[in-house]
Amino acid sequence: MSVIFGPVASRRFGKSLGIDLSPGGKQCNFDCIYCELEPAPTVESYREVLPVESVLEELRVALKRHPDIDVLTLTANGEPTLYPHLGELVDGIDRIRGEVRTLILSNASTIHRPEIREILRRIDTVKLSLDCATPRCFRRIDRPDASVDLERIKEGMLQFRREYRGALIVEILVVEGINDKEREIRALDNFLKILKPDRIDLGTIDRPPAYEVRPVGYETLRKLSLLFDPSLRVRITSRRNLEGITPGSYSEEEILATLSKRPLTPEDTELLFDRESHRRLEKLIEKGAVGEEIDHGVKFYVPA
Repeated sequence: MSVIFGPVASRRFGKSLGIDLSPGGKQCNFDCIYCELEPAPTVESYREVLPVESVLEELRVALKRHPDIDVLTLTANGEPTLYPHLGELVDGIDRIRGEVRTLILSNASTIHRPEIREILRRIDTVKLSLDCATPRCFRRIDRPDASVDLERIKEGMLQFRREYRGALIVEILVVEGINDKEREIRALDNFLKILKPDRIDLGTIDRPPAYEVRPVGYETLRKLSLLFDPSLRVRITSRRNLEGITPGSYSEEEILATLSKRPLTPEDTELLFDRESHRRLEKLIEKGAVGEEIDHGVKFYVPA
């Protein structure tokens, strides 16, 4: 039962080594309808707990085997912040990681707890999920344990944003027929304009889900991304259902107008722009009308 997995190459974070704090099976306070793991009863705490030293020993071996790692990713078959020795583990990782950065992937369910926020403040990048900002939608998609409260999550996220000096990323996973409605995106937008995360990753189902639910296509994600306030940096992470996408012709004015609504990544422009439009984009960059910004490993084209 291996705790360490990878390395995995990531355009966003470089070469990543994963640390699975629940390798024996799902231990989570959510039972998300899109989860790739089989449905399971929600829990408030881990039933099976790995000793900290055994995790650190596996990590020491893996770091010797892979000395070129860029980031260590704390995750789990479930929710990593439910691991009861997380603070002690983060301290131990800090002692052996050298220049390697740290990242945690969390569903944000415990972010209202001061002791959890204190631990997360010591991690370089924190990625929190928030699929819905309204209670009914939240319950339908994330199927949380009775101990989880959406308003406490939102309040905890706002408090964490005030305390945290690292990179805060919010992930939204869109499910067809549930949170792909304009009203749900507007509710998320209203909250995220206050939160001001460093980046929003907008995606959909990419692996076989636990329940009978469907992903949305890239074009739907693109339209939903335009509903967010232009001040929010939104990155579309899924490239599903691309067969209906035909690159279009954009004038220089249309390129600038598009970027003013939402900065685009090179992957976006590959899908949206035809060859002539790419040449116009390059001219705008040469003239200084369009700039390039690197946001935590992701390039965006933005109006200068």
